[in-house]
Amino acid sequence: MTRIKKGVHALKRRRSILKQTKGFRHGRSTKERQAKEALLHAGAYAFAHRKDKKSHNRKLWNIKINAGARELGATYSKLIDGLNKKKILLDRKILADLAEHHPTIFAKVLEAVK
Repeated sequence: MTRIKKGVHALKRRRSILKQTKGFRHGRSTKERQAKEALLHAGAYAFAHRKDKKSHNRKLWNIKINAGARELGATYSKLIDGLNKKKILLDRKILADLAEHHPTIFAKVLEAVK
């Protein structure tokens, strides 16, 4: 009688891959070969976009700061320049949060710069 070897491990690997591709479209979620390739691409995209996310967030913060500053009669560049000259160490993430959620405190920061 012939023996079936590695059956358990192959099944475990197959189930693992298909579990990770749950929700993918078409054969990429049900066919082992397509699922494996889809996972490889997904990992590459995830790695690259973790890096991109940082620049996207910074751009968004700049937009929020500029909008908050323009409401109070200043511009983004003048605000950042003033902060640097006065040596006020607030990063863009904090400034954007202040401009969006706490406009009175943001106005006080702007007054300190002027």
